[in-house]
Amino acid sequence: MTTDSPRWFTSSYSNNGGQCVEVATNLVASRGVVPVRDSKNQAGPVLDVTAASFACFVACVKAGGFSAV
Repeated sequence: MTTDSPRWFTSSYSNNGGQCVEVATNLVASRGVVPVRDSKNQAGPVLDVTAASFACFVACVKAGGFSAV
C-alpha cells in the first residue's frame, strides 16, 4: 500500500478562468490512476480515472475530438 498524496495541478491552458479541473498525474506509477477534481470545490469528490483512459481522453482532446462541445 502506498501513502502517496496527489499533487494537484491545472492545465497551463486553463487561464485561471474558474471553469477548470485539476489532475494529479503523480499517482500513475504507484496506483495506475489519474485523480481528477473540480478546481472550485477542492474538498469535493475525486474521480479516479485509469491511466489508459486518461491518456485516451488527452489524445482525443489534442486531436480536436471535442471541438463541438
